[in-house]
Amino acid sequence: MTEQACKLVNALTAGHDGTHAVEPPPRGQRAGVVQSLLTRPDYEPQVDDGAADGMVALAGSLRVVFEAAANGDLDTAATQVNALMREMGSVPQLDRARGGGWALHFHGRDPGLVVGWGAGIAAGLALAIGSDLAGRLGVCQADPCDRVFVDTSKNAGRRFCSTRCQSRIKAAAHRARRATS
Repeated sequence: MTEQACKLVNALTAGHDGTHAVEPPPRGQRAGVVQSLLTRPDYEPQVDDGAADGMVALAGSLRVVFEAAANGDLDTAATQVNALMREMGSVPQLDRARGGGWALHFHGRDPGLVVGWGAGIAAGLALAIGSDLAGRLGVCQADPCDRVFVDTSKNAGRRFCSTRCQSRIKAAAHRARRATS
């Protein structure tokens, strides 16, 4: 669920992607963007304008969690996640897994799109923050980019949202070294 949280934050919140300014999609286009973010081969949600607006608001709350965790402020991250879990009514439940067996999922207090996804995402972030994975929630360090990511590297050394941002910073550092030599 943390990867899904990244997709929602990066697509639905204002800021910068690399050096390009990003704004949430306009109201008439939000439902299509949210639907494309949530669609999987076995799941295609029906997203109306109200649900899309709710997902934009959820993404804003999730950004607070990523930014706080990236800055080492786990108190703020935990407080925000706890508020989201209360708001969404996150309840654990065992559901049949694809391919057989059982999988732990978190459901919301009602079956709506925003509450359903919000409950699962909030619980996933709670599990990350409540473990040694809290330091794996990050915000890109390539100024002015502020896209979020989950560090899945073996050494927990990821600093950038993408190889594009990493390459841009490395190229700038290389140019700076050449200019001073």
